[in-house]
Amino acid sequence: MKIERDILSDLKKWKANPYRKPLVLQGARQVGKSFVLKQFGEQYFENCCYINFDFEKEHKPEFARTKDPARLVSYLSMVKGINIKPETTLLIFDEIQECNDALNSLKYFNELMPEQAVVCAGSLLGVALKREGSSFPVGNVDFLTLFPVSFSEFLAIFNDNLNSFLGNYINSRQLEPVPEIFHSQLTEAYKVYLCCGGMPETMVRYLETKNWLDVDTTNNQVLTAYALDFAKHIDSKDIPRLHRLWQNIQDNLAKEDRKFRYALIEKNARAREYENAVEWLVLSGLVNRTFEVQTPRLPLAAYKNSSAFKLYMVDSGLLRTKLRLSPETILQGDKLFTEFKGVLTENYVLQSLIRQFGNELFYWTSGNQAEIEFILEKNSLIIPVEVKSSLSVKSKSLSEYRKKNNPALSVRLSLKNVEKNDGLLNLPLYLTDYISLLM
Repeated sequence: MKIERDILSDLKKWKANPYRKPLVLQGARQVGKSFVLKQFGEQYFENCCYINFDFEKEHKPEFARTKDPARLVSYLSMVKGINIKPETTLLIFDEIQECNDALNSLKYFNELMPEQAVVCAGSLLGVALKREGSSFPVGNVDFLTLFPVSFSEFLAIFNDNLNSFLGNYINSRQLEPVPEIFHSQLTEAYKVYLCCGGMPETMVRYLETKNWLDVDTTNNQVLTAYALDFAKHIDSKDIPRLHRLWQNIQDNLAKEDRKFRYALIEKNARAREYENAVEWLVLSGLVNRTFEVQTPRLPLAAYKNSSAFKLYMVDSGLLRTKLRLSPETILQGDKLFTEFKGVLTENYVLQSLIRQFGNELFYWTSGNQAEIEFILEKNSLIIPVEVKSSLSVKSKSLSEYRKKNNPALSVRLSLKNVEKNDGLLNLPLYLTDYISLLM
């Protein structure tokens, strides 16, 4: 079973761009980067030349010897038995962060052989570039980022009828309430996605077996693989702290305000002891970070409080597994789920907002009196986005924000149907992936 990823359309546009540069596809491990690049090559090129620098270390000396694209193409044609033609062959350099010389060669592919299509995948590229001796061909590459499978991508394979209806609804841009028969079905599909999460292997396993034990087994394997990366890519002295941070990251999210506190990792822990570990997880893409803003003015980044932030998981399904919440508690509305449904919902919303608005996002607080989960910049507007995990939408925080700041538009995400009144737009959570189109 294959999940059609939306990023394929972006890759197709990149291929057609006459000014394209070698492309670096970023993203956390196991979100499907290798699969997507191979699929792209199969669909839009006559053949592919694939190298994984983590497994095929024997190619590294050649990239150290020369950066001449013509010589490298000749070498790869010989060792791979492929007649590499720039117009019809896609070069795929996987795990390129493991070969700094290959990374540097992208500059010369861009300058001397721009007609050759070159794509690269780098799970820990941001981390690798922090290492001593690493360099990057600034200005000579294009970037795309692959995230976990979104709800909209999931729905396309989970229920084609619902997906078709939702596509037509979005295209109409009417912002009318969704017919109840579709609203209830889409809400249930959203809950399934929240339990499953967006790691491709986990999602395929669920879609094929509908077995939640298989889902948790696969998610636990992903979490274990992430932890094994720590020893491979960081200094040994930092490993214990990174493990403690990773093992306890859900403890901060379980608190009512979600704010990250070092003391929850280790008694008397200080920021300077763990800030490198936090930065590593952010650079690796395993966590997403939002910063506090108390003064909602443009640009928001100028008003952020760098010492106050929240850390969310890269994927809501991984967070559910890490919290050891059974899917039944979510799908059946178990009272035991009440304490954690808010954080899972926020994690899901953040994943969607990052895909639409970039990875520097913020939340608003007014001292200890009020808090809005996310605030966005769009078209020179600052838009508060409140997140509610149920049908109950009573909130003093949003009222206080609107009273203080008088925004032109406010958005609330909840399980309620579409409703717009007096500058407040309520969208059901299953429409989060389309929020940039509907605001």
